[in-house]
Amino acid sequence: MGLGVRWTLHGDGRTPEPGAVVRPDERLSWPRTAGLGAQHVVAMFGASFVSPVLMGLDPNLAIMMSGVATILFLLATRGRIPSYLGCSLSFVGVAAVIRAQGGDSTAVTGAIFVVGGVLFLSGMAVRRFGARIIHAAMPPVVTGAVVMLIGFNLAPVTASTYWPQDQWTALLTMLFTGLAVVCLRGFWSRVAIFLGLVFGYALSWVLDRVFGKIHSVNGGPEAVDHWRLDFSGVGKADWIGLPSLHAPSFGWSAALVALPVVIALIAENAGHVKAVGEMTGDNLDDQLGTAISADGAATMLSTAVGGPANTTYSENIGVMAATRVYSTAAYWAAAVFALLFGICPKFGAVVAAIPGGVLGGITVILYGMIGLLGAQIWVHNKVDLRNPLNLVPVAAGIIIGIGGVSLKISKNFELNGIALGTIVVLTGYHALRFLAPAHLKEQEPLLDEGTSGYDSVAEREKAGRDDEGHTPRT
Repeated sequence: MGLGVRWTLHGDGRTPEPGAVVRPDERLSWPRTAGLGAQHVVAMFGASFVSPVLMGLDPNLAIMMSGVATILFLLATRGRIPSYLGCSLSFVGVAAVIRAQGGDSTAVTGAIFVVGGVLFLSGMAVRRFGARIIHAAMPPVVTGAVVMLIGFNLAPVTASTYWPQDQWTALLTMLFTGLAVVCLRGFWSRVAIFLGLVFGYALSWVLDRVFGKIHSVNGGPEAVDHWRLDFSGVGKADWIGLPSLHAPSFGWSAALVALPVVIALIAENAGHVKAVGEMTGDNLDDQLGTAISADGAATMLSTAVGGPANTTYSENIGVMAATRVYSTAAYWAAAVFALLFGICPKFGAVVAAIPGGVLGGITVILYGMIGLLGAQIWVHNKVDLRNPLNLVPVAAGIIIGIGGVSLKISKNFELNGIALGTIVVLTGYHALRFLAPAHLKEQEPLLDEGTSGYDSVAEREKAGRDDEGHTPRT
């Protein structure tokens, strides 16, 4: 078997015929393929550079490692699953909790490295036992609850860290981003988060010119006078240079905080593979385990040098749906562009200069969308929350996770937040299911072999949603 790096030219290499698609093993002319690769980079840009900034990691390294992760994924799946692996937002809450407990960037990347290892082993288990193992261990009621508490657990980060830095810029950025998500169509809707960042940048520059410095908190406890948009670091940064690297450090408490995200990543990969299979007309069920393992391996590689986790990106599925070009050659081009961005420190300095108020407006929508994706999983899979078997563990786990309830195990170890909430949902559901009377367990499995039961690509495009049922992640 090949590595999926040989493509046949589609037609004349210019434009696909009406109704035709460019398959993963085909390509357009190389200039057009490079252009599509650049479009994929733009699509993943918003989330991929917001994610490391929110986690306190190097955005240059994050972008560079996303290119490396994409190449690894394409090689592992032998070019059968066109996909870009961008920086995952699922770990933003994890990073906030670890830092609040006194951890630094090495502790954050160490915890995510452990998650990558578990994700890799989960993929190997799926390859060995089949996709049904996912449904057996993590039915939709559990998956939806964990995704929900991961998103909503981030609310205090926005409310206490970003929004207070410039509340009016945050409010206007939020309104603009919301309008972009709802009112724009096609590709522009899918990069609405990126457009919101650009708007916030421009607005902050105008407000600085008109009103001067603002008096507010700026990453510290005390309010100070400061510019909304500070480009001092951009002028000092080099045009070419390698990003800073660091090795991870490991601790049980940090790893337990991060482990629940495995559930979200497995669900995300399953939905991605299902959606790509529907779009290309290929049955990719046999590739699900490989895709999950490749994602885990890519995350381990990234965090081993100080980068964030990587995951399959729904934004790029939107680009494929709009262009009907599924060529993996375009993703190779995108990966090369990402590598080039990664060795430009000046680019990283521009990213690091994003004003806190802008992040406040963006994250209000972004974190809410992540949380509500959990509810979307319930809706699509017809989870009956009137059934106490579903309702009780979900209700308890979500309140524990979002409210920050703690369980002190010993003097130096306690469970709280996301970790404790996930344990309650997962173990609570299976324990109650074992003990529940038969009439509460009569509902048949709703997922097809544990992949996903999302609506069709045509319905998603008509409704303006991506493969996970929401307008763009980022």
